[in-house]
Amino acid sequence: MSNIIDKRIRSQVFQERLSQAIGERGESQSGLARKIGVDRSTISQLLTHTGARLPNAQVVAECAHALHVSADWLLGLSERPESATTLLETSLELTTAARALIDDQIFEWHRQAQGYKIRHVPATLPDMLKTDDMLEWEYTEHLGRTTEDAINAARDKLDWMRGSSSDFEIVIAQHELESMCRAEGYYRTLPCDVRIAQIERMIELVEQLYPRMRVYLYDARMIYSSPMTVFGPQLAVLYLGQNYMAFRDSQRIEGFSNHFDRVVREARITSREMGAVLAKFLPS
Repeated sequence: MSNIIDKRIRSQVFQERLSQAIGERGESQSGLARKIGVDRSTISQLLTHTGARLPNAQVVAECAHALHVSADWLLGLSERPESATTLLETSLELTTAARALIDDQIFEWHRQAQGYKIRHVPATLPDMLKTDDMLEWEYTEHLGRTTEDAINAARDKLDWMRGSSSDFEIVIAQHELESMCRAEGYYRTLPCDVRIAQIERMIELVEQLYPRMRVYLYDARMIYSSPMTVFGPQLAVLYLGQNYMAFRDSQRIEGFSNHFDRVVREARITSREMGAVLAKFLPS
């Protein structure tokens, strides 16, 4: 008996969703019949018949294709009306990543995520914690406009981010921070005065903005993370160097969030300790 009831419910769902899809597409019963190669009376019967009978798989598939919805949605097996192709196209996008300060795309993603927790693993140090001199040293060759204009624009955007209602969590590789403090590797040409001012700036900001902004240091020998940002429940972005790979489907966003949370759990240094750790690298 329960199997019959299930079939009747599914048949009713199919009728309701087929009618909804026809209406939303502005399609007529005659037009849909022509597109799927059946008589108009067949479409009318699909929309009005009672009982537990469902159309055959071919008719369901043709209706779904003609109306740009998924067959699973028509049959009540999914709550997403989009076809698999549409879901794939909208769940992943590849955009150009400028080798410069926080660009318009990143800023727009931050604005869209206003009010949500933003989780961030930077490629180097977080741009929002850098001094103007540090930004100029790092990005001057890539700005494509005057350094002063670019840094002023970046400062405006970063000020907006710091003043937003979003909650920020940032994890930095411990070796990255230590390399900057010691002017090693990537930072070997960083002038001493810029380096010291940068350390002082980070001490000021991690204390000033806590707890709304929390910064952690993780040991890359224990756990690794690619540069990435999770913008609340809306978007997860992987930084590839020349491109951002952006994911919008909830399952992948949850996967990125779980990874970030694990990195935080493995962190050796928390925001409460950051100031003391950084102070050790200042001249006595």
